[in-house]
Amino acid sequence: MSEPAISETQSSRRIGRSVGALLAGMVAGAVPVLATDAVLHATGVFPASPQPAGDALLLLATAYRVVYGVAGSYLTAWLAPSHPMRHVLVLGVLGTVLGIVGVVVTWGRGYVVGHEWYPITLAVLAIPQSWLGGILHRLRQGQG
Repeated sequence: MSEPAISETQSSRRIGRSVGALLAGMVAGAVPVLATDAVLHATGVFPASPQPAGDALLLLATAYRVVYGVAGSYLTAWLAPSHPMRHVLVLGVLGTVLGIVGVVVTWGRGYVVGHEWYPITLAVLAIPQSWLGGILHRLRQGQG
């Protein structure tokens, strides 16, 4: 018995939902990062730009970026119309690409000299944090 054909409208709707799931995950990961950065700058925890932050502060920034990234990936998996792990891995690849752009743009700049590990770490962690968000979604759904 053959599978019923998916109409063009259904296919377009599914692609739209996939794109929406990816965008929602990106926004859900990025907005809290920007807000946390702003609060930490406003309260003096982070130095004013363009002063460089020390390793301890960059480690703090890495930690909350990972937490927010996992949460954004979880949201992407939850919203995905099908294949949630595929969606979160696409999100991770996009994060890696953006992270590599960040490495290239900041390499050798005065405000990150000596801290090249930071943008590299963000690029390297993009796929694992996305995968973790997908795994948490799977566990929550009882698909463990």
